[in-house]
Amino acid sequence: MRKITGNAAAQRDVESRGNAVELKISPNTVLSETVRVLRKAIVEGRFKPGDRLVEAELCQMLNVSRPSVREALRRLEAERLVDIIPNKGPVIPLMPWEHAEQIYKTRMLLEGEIAALAARMAKPADISDLRLALEAFEDAARRGDAARQISSTKAFYDIVLRIAHNPIIAEILEGLHARISFLRGKSMSRAGRALASAEELSWIANAIADGDEEAARGMAVMHVTRAAEAAFEVYANSAPQEGD
Repeated sequence: MRKITGNAAAQRDVESRGNAVELKISPNTVLSETVRVLRKAIVEGRFKPGDRLVEAELCQMLNVSRPSVREALRRLEAERLVDIIPNKGPVIPLMPWEHAEQIYKTRMLLEGEIAALAARMAKPADISDLRLALEAFEDAARRGDAARQISSTKAFYDIVLRIAHNPIIAEILEGLHARISFLRGKSMSRAGRALASAEELSWIANAIADGDEEAARGMAVMHVTRAAEAAFEVYANSAPQEGD
């Protein structure tokens, strides 16, 4: 049997330790997944505005430790998806229509600009990516898959942002992402809105593909305007305290 030399043994020990490190689960991975799952549940409406979030129950539901849940809730508080109230604990905040309306107006300005920039800068490969994202959203709209509608809409806009290459606008919209997704869930809960939204996104994609900056801007603003109208209708038909 071949004898393992000192150098060979040392090398094998390093490799063994390296493999051991790769197999460990990072606490940050657990935390990130906890944040992701809770954010998804809030955005998709599993937890309703005004609901109290009990840490012990969340630990049991998610099978994670209380410190992970507590830190996840703090991160979601920074995204304005959770309010942590002294002597009461975390709750899902009410988003008054006035707040929602301000978000839509901000989106009109920023998304109109990024659509125009994308029309100016898009390359053929970018248009292909945009078409694929649009197809995913159209499929989700036809199937009535609310979760995929929200995720595929974000994927579409992520590509537009990438093409536009304006990191400042991207940073601002990313800060609003969770609340935008919440409102998308609201607007697309109105009958027929998801299919109408798919048609509007196709107009944006076509304008970008044509390199028509003004048409892309106009279509993007129109899309957000119609989404706001749909969301307002849902707010108006919801419990009074949610729209107040």
